Amino acid sequence: MSLTGNADRADDLVQGTLMRAIANIDTFQPGTNMLAWLFTILRNLFRSEFRKRRREVEDADGSYADSLTSAPQQHGRLEFNELFAALAKLPLVQREALLLVGASGFSYDEAAAICGIAVGTIKSRANRARTMLAQLLMPDSTGERVRTPRPSVREVL
Repeated sequence: MSLTGNADRADDLVQGTLMRAIANIDTFQPGTNMLAWLFTILRNLFRSEFRKRRREVEDADGSYADSLTSAPQQHGRLEFNELFAALAKLPLVQREALLLVGASGFSYDEAAAICGIAVGTIKSRANRARTMLAQLLMPDSTGERVRTPRPSVREVL
């Protein structure tokens, strides 16, 4: 009771101590102090439970667990498929410029060298590809955005 300060926890601690003592009775050396041996088991069990409880969050009514949510994974997969389909609709030269600059991280100079064209040409192709991709991914009958894209899509745009 002096360790836990709670009668129910103290009862559980004594019961756990006795269960461990019975399970490990072969480690007790006859002729030694059994009370000291039991108290050592009790103290070690208390410390183990204390460390375990310190990492746990008290949530009797479940309100904390209800606040922990994560976004469903299927939306990301659907948006990836939409992006992939929209990229396929771009002209090849624009798609190439956008993937080199936006997705692969090449500079405009490096992308122009890879394609064998002028830097201004790669810039205009990438810009046109971004504009067309934005229209393909976020159209509405009025031309307004339906939703904001995820951060990964925004990086490419």
